[in-house]
Amino acid sequence: MSQDSSLRQLPPPCIIDFGTVINKDDIRRLLNDLGRVQYIHTLDGNVKSKGEGWIVEVFCDNQQATLIANGSLYLNVQSFDYLELNTSCEQKSCFDLCQDNRQLRLIPLVNNRQDWSEKSDWNADSLEEMVTQVLSAKWDVQFDDDDCPF
Repeated sequence: MSQDSSLRQLPPPCIIDFGTVINKDDIRRLLNDLGRVQYIHTLDGNVKSKGEGWIVEVFCDNQQATLIANGSLYLNVQSFDYLELNTSCEQKSCFDLCQDNRQLRLIPLVNNRQDWSEKSDWNADSLEEMVTQVLSAKWDVQFDDDDCPF
């Protein structure tokens, strides 16, 4: 028996609807497309704040803070140790960002599938037409600049 076969690499985890996610890239991917959420911030089990807002940015940086203000959420996955993926009593997905005695629960307010289907109304033809218009406008601006005497 060779040593290589005895040291088989384990497959990556597979988490479906429930579980703990510790990999920062996986956490970022889970949070990136949530859109509009309800959030509940608890400290030592006591609710400190609640609200609704849009996830504007999900990032991973040791030098920046997680910020929630004015209905906007800027989430730094480095601010948290792990994410617990759960389902609420109402059968809604919950994303619990945990760090020591702090928890930030995110509950999506928009069904992502509905949101994606609304976004997919843009077909390839309309997208191509928009790109053509933008490029055409850029060419017009460049030609106008050539005519400018100063």
